[in-house]
Amino acid sequence: MKKKALLLSLSSVVLLSLAACGPAESSSESSAATDSVTSQEGGFEGQTLVVWEDIDKSVGIEEAIAEFESEYGVTVEVTEKAYGGQLEDIRLDGPAGTGPDVFTIPGDQVGTAVVEGLLKELTVEEDVQNLYTDVALESQMVDGKLYGLPKVVETTILYYNKELVSEEEVPTTVEGWYELSKATTKDGQYGLLALWDQIYYAQSVIGGYDGYIFAKDTDGKYDTADIGLNTDGAIEAATYIQKWYEEGLFPSGMIGEQAINVLDSLFSEGKAAAVISGPWNLEPFSSAGIDYGILPLPVLPNGNPMSAFVGVKSYNVSSYSKNSELAELFIEFITNEENSLRRYQTTKEVPAVKALAEGDALADDPAAQAVAQQSLHSELTPNVPEMNEVWSPADAALQTIATGKATPKEALSQAVETIENQIEANHGGQ
Repeated sequence: MKKKALLLSLSSVVLLSLAACGPAESSSESSAATDSVTSQEGGFEGQTLVVWEDIDKSVGIEEAIAEFESEYGVTVEVTEKAYGGQLEDIRLDGPAGTGPDVFTIPGDQVGTAVVEGLLKELTVEEDVQNLYTDVALESQMVDGKLYGLPKVVETTILYYNKELVSEEEVPTTVEGWYELSKATTKDGQYGLLALWDQIYYAQSVIGGYDGYIFAKDTDGKYDTADIGLNTDGAIEAATYIQKWYEEGLFPSGMIGEQAINVLDSLFSEGKAAAVISGPWNLEPFSSAGIDYGILPLPVLPNGNPMSAFVGVKSYNVSSYSKNSELAELFIEFITNEENSLRRYQTTKEVPAVKALAEGDALADDPAAQAVAQQSLHSELTPNVPEMNEVWSPADAALQTIATGKATPKEALSQAVETIENQIEANHGGQ
């Protein structure tokens, strides 16, 4: 516990002070130091910590919060908000004094939040940082500084309908799914469905062909001037994607804003043999009565595993918090191994703690295993502000490719030009 470490540290300071002072000074200074330790130990009592948690996820931290309140003599008030929108809310609520001390955001929003001055830099000991998987912790780093602690990791995975494809017959390659799709796509039934008209999902193919969003230097810093969405590999990947649409293996309505609803509905209705989706569909597909299996993504035609974006949810301390020291203690406590395991057991979201990801705790959970295995071949969604300029142009290019209105080279080159112009206009080319 950091509280105990704080007491030990302060006690050491007291001993050093006694050794350095003369006999006449020791009594009064010792008394002052003791008062200081007592004050620190009870320094949080009566404080109230406001926490924003994700929708339907606070149940996963109820026990841990009760223990934290008891140990520190504080009150923790939890409000559930959609985690993808919390950053937008804090832009207004933080300065108004009505925001939280702790909130949760996607890892790719961290860079933007830091630039806007919304996050407090954390002073977390190295042994605590070492609890988390490298990729999860990396999502919280900006210019070598830490701004949050990860709680959940997720990637896209493959769901297959066991009534339509037996476990023994499940293809392990994308080409295998292509052949199965050609044989089964008729009368409203489909083989494999994927949202390859969107960069979030299409990066699974593009990344496997060595395409990339932004290049990285040896220190892991993104070079936003080096955009790899129109490289030879990216064009080859997009050409392969276009083939699935040209041959009618995806329904014509599965492009654009409604595409995700079409995909979810077809699988939930037993009309698709398999889909590429995320852990967020575990419960909905189960509730729909689908007996499904779960696997990491299949191997691409070039022999490389499909890539994916690793999404990370984190706990972060607001720069507007008036209880920032307590807030930092809280996020260390709530994301430790014991409490991360508790949260997983309740919410089934895969924890970011290394010992849990690599140990036996998730061994009986196919979804957790699939996410853990897929993450080995995946990459972080870039957490720099310039990523905001990528989504729309990249999606537009992929949708143009899907509808056959442009060649992959034309569409991707136009997308890169648009992204470069928007970065120059909105970020000064930095």
